[in-house]
Amino acid sequence: MTFSLFLQHISNALSLGSLYALIAIGYTMVYGILRLINFAHGDMFMLGAYIAFYCVTIFSAPWWAGFIVAFGLTGLFGIMLERAAYRPLRSSPRISIMISAIGASFLLENLATVIFGGRPKGFPIPDVFSGSAQLGPVSVSTVSLVIPVLTAFLLTALLLIVHKTKTGMAMRALSTDITAARLMAIDVDKIVSFTFGAGSLLAAVGGVMWATKYPQLNPTMGVMPGLKCFIAAVIGGIGNITGAVLGGLLLGFIEIMTIAFLPTLTGYRDAFAFVMLIFVLMLKPSGLLGKNQIEKV
Repeated sequence: MTFSLFLQHISNALSLGSLYALIAIGYTMVYGILRLINFAHGDMFMLGAYIAFYCVTIFSAPWWAGFIVAFGLTGLFGIMLERAAYRPLRSSPRISIMISAIGASFLLENLATVIFGGRPKGFPIPDVFSGSAQLGPVSVSTVSLVIPVLTAFLLTALLLIVHKTKTGMAMRALSTDITAARLMAIDVDKIVSFTFGAGSLLAAVGGVMWATKYPQLNPTMGVMPGLKCFIAAVIGGIGNITGAVLGGLLLGFIEIMTIAFLPTLTGYRDAFAFVMLIFVLMLKPSGLLGKNQIEKV
């Protein structure tokens, strides 16, 4: 393998890992507060991509306006999903809310099949993302350059919200003890809704960027990326935002570099995430940056 080809694979791995990280943040935010795995998170990813597609193709909106509308509507849909499927079961046994999350995921996928159709659709790539840049010996597509920068920007903004605002302080209080947070006059429902909305918005950003990089839409497009990003969150230490980003980047690099050095394993690329998850859980069950916690029954 030549040095320029190696750098090409590094750029591809950074782009893919950044996408995984962006989506994994939503998983880890919800789990950090409610100890809930939002299995419908991958479907928020799909929904954001479809909304952007129809805004641009049917309503002829500029690509940037369509993207913003997709991010906002998906965030609002995430809030509505939390109120309809999760909030009524918040005091129920953990298994009940988990089953509700799985049911919400299947419902969204089947509704998308009925509404959007099962036939794959080609995503219209904006001209600004269709070019490439020459960085020394490496030719990198514009979208592959934008994705890591966008992920870094959104991660910085999220960390500032979590650590520098009253809303972030309330989120950290809920992640420690929801009952105590209520006693401190924190509006738990408002903070949980904000968390779901922010997580769904990030999933929509990931879905739109994914569709721009891999321009094909279908109602189940969020299933495998959703599983991989959940694995990335667990590897990094679920509940830890920085850990989710680390897990996503690590997963992207291992997936791309393994295929680069062992091209005969290309057909098994989706299995790498699960193998990596097993190894990490065997060595450090709490994840790379996670802390051991006692689950409350």
